[in-house]
Amino acid sequence: MADLRLIPLSALQHYAFCPRQCALIHNEQMWSDNFLTAQGMVLHERVDSGEPESRKGVRYERGVLVAAPSLGLIGKLDLVECVVATGELFPVEYKRGKPKPSDWDELQLCAQALCLEEMTGSSVTQGALWYHQTRHRHPVQFSTQLREHTLEVISLVRKMLESGGTPKAQYGKHCKACSLIDLCQPLLTAKDQSLTYQQRLFRTDTVDEETSE
Repeated sequence: MADLRLIPLSALQHYAFCPRQCALIHNEQMWSDNFLTAQGMVLHERVDSGEPESRKGVRYERGVLVAAPSLGLIGKLDLVECVVATGELFPVEYKRGKPKPSDWDELQLCAQALCLEEMTGSSVTQGALWYHQTRHRHPVQFSTQLREHTLEVISLVRKMLESGGTPKAQYGKHCKACSLIDLCQPLLTAKDQSLTYQQRLFRTDTVDEETSE
């Protein structure tokens, strides 16, 4: 387990959004900001820089570093609320936009709960996503189904990172919001025939057919 490559919590959300984006960031070390990512970064810096405080029996800890060695996860949580009387933990993740039609954000939050559970030995049953665009807190229950899906994505991300490969581009509507679109070039790379060309170039029978008159 000592040589296990640690997976940043953010990689799970990247993978759920787009496996190719995840590989570009975490395998090829590519990154580019756009307005959306810059705005999200400012939001997270503002949240993480807040001082710990207690109000009405709840302790608020910000920028909490976590890890789950058994799962190979590591990351930093925006906010963890702790009920002083019971010790119950409640992770809160801050997002720039609004609730998404898929469970990308819920996966990341559930992975945070798994880290807290491994570190504390206590069950974490629920958390919340706070969206800047709607100014609304969206509660999330860590159901068996969500936990199983999160573990599945962790396994898929691990296989991809260990392979060192980058999936082919699959162009879709989500590409327009991706800060890596200029680096990814989904419309171009999805139609890339360079491998096919190389294979044909070094096939003797193909060369003979094309050069014969």
